[in-house]
Amino acid sequence: MNDSPLDPTASALAEALFGPDRDTVHLPWRRIITTEVFRRAEGLDPDQRVARSYERLRALQESVGHGAELAADPRQLASMHEWTAVVDPATSTIAGIHYNLFLGSLLDHDTNPKRELADFTSLRRTGTFLCTEVAHGNDVIALETTAEYDRTTAEFVLHTPSPGARKFMPNTSLIGGPKSAVVAARLIIDDQDHGVFLFLVPLSDERGFLPGVHVQPLPERVGSPIDHCLTSFGHVRLPREALLESEHGRIDDDGSFDSDHGSLRKRVLRSISRVTVGKLCLTASALGGTRAGLVIAVRYATLRTIAGSKTGSRVPLADIRSHHAPLLKGVATAYAMTFLHRWVETRWAERDPASVAEAERLAAISKGWITWQSRAILDQCRERCGAQGLFLANRLGELANDLEGAITAEGDNLVIWVKASAEMMFEFDRTTVAAQHERSGAGEWTDPEFLRDLVAAVSRIWHARAHTALRRERRGDSLRRWNGAVGPATEATEAYARLLATDAFLAAADEVGDPTARTLLRLLCTLFALDYLGAHTGALLVEGHITAELVGSLHETVNSLLEDLAPRMTTLIEGFDVPAQVLEDIPITSSAPLELVAG
Repeated sequence: MNDSPLDPTASALAEALFGPDRDTVHLPWRRIITTEVFRRAEGLDPDQRVARSYERLRALQESVGHGAELAADPRQLASMHEWTAVVDPATSTIAGIHYNLFLGSLLDHDTNPKRELADFTSLRRTGTFLCTEVAHGNDVIALETTAEYDRTTAEFVLHTPSPGARKFMPNTSLIGGPKSAVVAARLIIDDQDHGVFLFLVPLSDERGFLPGVHVQPLPERVGSPIDHCLTSFGHVRLPREALLESEHGRIDDDGSFDSDHGSLRKRVLRSISRVTVGKLCLTASALGGTRAGLVIAVRYATLRTIAGSKTGSRVPLADIRSHHAPLLKGVATAYAMTFLHRWVETRWAERDPASVAEAERLAAISKGWITWQSRAILDQCRERCGAQGLFLANRLGELANDLEGAITAEGDNLVIWVKASAEMMFEFDRTTVAAQHERSGAGEWTDPEFLRDLVAAVSRIWHARAHTALRRERRGDSLRRWNGAVGPATEATEAYARLLATDAFLAAADEVGDPTARTLLRLLCTLFALDYLGAHTGALLVEGHITAELVGSLHETVNSLLEDLAPRMTTLIEGFDVPAQVLEDIPITSSAPLELVAG
């Protein structure tokens, strides 16, 4: 199976999904995952699979040339995740840790660095990131690991003071060669705690772990194997230049501490600011895996036949409404997810000091919504392939399991959504933002612009309910007040995410020149919006946004959409541009899907 040119409609869909910089940002990574090192290797044990991922990391490095350039380019980092996740999410993870969290943190601190980075930019040493502790996940400000400054030697003493302070889940084993870490620890000077900062710490060399570095492998977890470990430090001495300094904190020549940030919380957020790019990268990884899962499931649906209504007849699964409906809804959502991610990525790349807080919030909201949608879609893909979907060789179960890491990493989804929901309630008027483009007048289910306005109305409805719930509770009990409001507040956040996705979807459709592709995108956008609005027709009816007659016609409209889109399902997934060479390693995407069982 070799790549062949897409037909004009599928090509136009791919251009819409991957944007005007497709040739420079996406196609190079797409080509890399078709090379031999990324081909599936059977019969490897977990450690061998981990070693294989580090081998793939080095293949990525060979194509990159200079790691600093990749670390400084959020679009390229996200694209690398988007494509490597199609074949090996573990490689996505360790590459993201090295280039974004580790190397990116080094580059973002010290405008005139005193340290030599060539070992890291060339991958002679692999970098990792040690922040989360056993007893401290999202509450980074409460980390216990300490780095105490010794004035007599101008060194730091890095120490893990308790079992709960052990660094949880970094990839710190000896697999993959010598490693260094950026470690989050409390900076202590003359017994005064200045908050959490990052320190560059060598962990191992060709002979093993360095003195004072204690590493314990963790048990095997769900998803592709990575060398996750517990890591602790026993009074490890670090040179003065180990501290990653910037405006948020520095030590002067006389050993005194100076900072432009008076708040300990602001200092730690500045130290770990790379997690926002991490959110964009994890989101991209989910996109790549989700689109691959849909390609697998749809191709299988076109190949697998079942008994038809007439004796002796056979029909493809793809022709059955109960089978293709959830897949088509997944395809529509995957397009919406991709367009939203591209928009958020652009907002982050174009941020300025006045917009950085909003850009960070958008990255958090989109990461939560997209990875949750990915889970739902991949569950459907696996189920639609029946027992075949359970075999690792067919990738669906593996893709779904790997997604769990993205949902939890760089901020647990629910936690970052609660934070974003609170910000939207208290920092700006969500009602005005949601309504600013809204048109007046009635509409039809087949009009995606009207549906966009209804999604905006749902956002306002839940936002108003959250404020009502907040006012209802006793003013003196802040926890009870928030507990009463958090449910509708997060519903408002979901509606807002879908509103942004709908806007991005419609904007992308408007830019497509191919008329057939543009029509398909508008039909998909309509299906995407209706799939969400169906659960909110009661609230919309009560508020006067729709009529009872319109509610009664919803099922018929959705059914008609599915009938129009089902014959084009293959074209729609061809727009995802998953390489044919990748599909060669997946038995149920071949023309002989029974090969897996036949041996």
